[in-house]
Amino acid sequence: MAHPSDTSDATFESDVLQSDVPVLVDFWAPWCGPCRMVAPVVEELSNEYDGKVKFVKLNTDDNPKIASQFGIRSIPTLLVFKGGEVADQVVGFRPKSELAKHLDAALA
Repeated sequence: MAHPSDTSDATFESDVLQSDVPVLVDFWAPWCGPCRMVAPVVEELSNEYDGKVKFVKLNTDDNPKIASQFGIRSIPTLLVFKGGEVADQVVGFRPKSELAKHLDAALA
């Protein structure tokens, strides 16, 4: 079973920007209620898209540099990266079916 792995300011470039496959980055923080709601949805998607999309989580409290670099102002924010660029952005809690559409678009 795939699980989202943790990334950080230090490893973001190798984990996300240099990835051969699209990457969904879940920007979250421990105190954020909606982040806890979106986590199991991201977990389910990470299993369904295993091998096609990479899933990583970035704790914005611990990694402010990357969060500010990508203009993250509210969390949860999910960014989809493709070829080292932001291809899509979802802010706030969204149903799994809607998130899947964003992933399918990145894979198209």
